[in-house]
Amino acid sequence: MDKLRVIVMKSSDNVCTVVENIEPGSVVAVPDKGEQISITVNEKIPFGHKFAFRPIHSGDPIIKYGEVIGVATREIAPGQHVHVHNLESRRGRGDK
Repeated sequence: MDKLRVIVMKSSDNVCTVVENIEPGSVVAVPDKGEQISITVNEKIPFGHKFAFRPIHSGDPIIKYGEVIGVATREIAPGQHVHVHNLESRRGRGDK
């Protein structure tokens, strides 16, 4: 677990970006406020995608690199893939 597998840029982040494909059942070390926490990933996470490392409730902001990138459309548990199926983007939209 000492090899870099995820990127977390800011302490406010609630998702991390993976730098390699992560298979279900993998235990990943995630830097969280100066400590390393262990998260068991429960779905395949493709390179460059995100997973939650904190619980995210429906309607909560999704925070990546210290920026709100969208809102959760359902409950997201630590270790779950965060993508278009459970995140509604708030960037680049002209309708909201």
